[in-house]
Amino acid sequence: MNIAVGADHAGFGYKDRIAQLLREQGHDVLDFGTWDETPVDYPQYGFAVGEAVASGRAHRGIVVCGSSLGIAIAANKVPGIRCAPVTEPLSAELARRHNDANVLALSERLTGWEMAARLLDVFMETPFEGGRHAHRVGQLFEYGDEQRARTLAAVEAGKVTGARTPEADLRAGGR
Repeated sequence: MNIAVGADHAGFGYKDRIAQLLREQGHDVLDFGTWDETPVDYPQYGFAVGEAVASGRAHRGIVVCGSSLGIAIAANKVPGIRCAPVTEPLSAELARRHNDANVLALSERLTGWEMAARLLDVFMETPFEGGRHAHRVGQLFEYGDEQRARTLAAVEAGKVTGARTPEADLRAGGR
C-alpha cells in the first residue's frame, strides 16, 4: 500500500519513525517532509498529504504536528479527505470502521510514542465496515448549495428534521 506522510517541525520526529515502521511493514512511503525543527507552516503538509490521498497517489495518509489538530483541519480542507485526529485506540478503530477515515492525524507533543505506534497499527489494520456507515460517509461530501439551504433552514427553525437513516441501511447494519 502507498502511504503519504507529512509533518511540521513539531511532528517530524514521529513522522520519520512512522515512515520507518510503514516501510518495515512492506508499505511504500511518500514522505512530504519536513525533516528538521526549522519552523514551517503545518497547513502545507496537511494539504500535500491530503492531495496525495485524494488523487490516488497514496491509499492512506498520516500527518503529525504538535497537537494533531491544525494539520488535521488542513488535510480535511482537501475534497475527499476524512482525516481523524485520535489519541486512543478505540477512536482510531472507529475512525476507520465507521467513518472510513483515509488520513490519520497524530500529536507528537501530547501522545507518547508507544501509543502513537499502536494508533498507527489500529488505523492501518481496521477495515471500513460499510453498510449504514457508507450512507453517512457519503453525506460528508454533500455540503453544497442544496445541503446548505437545508442546514440553514434547520438553524432558523431551531432543530434538524429529516435526518433518518434509510430503512435498507438500518436492516443491513443495525444502528
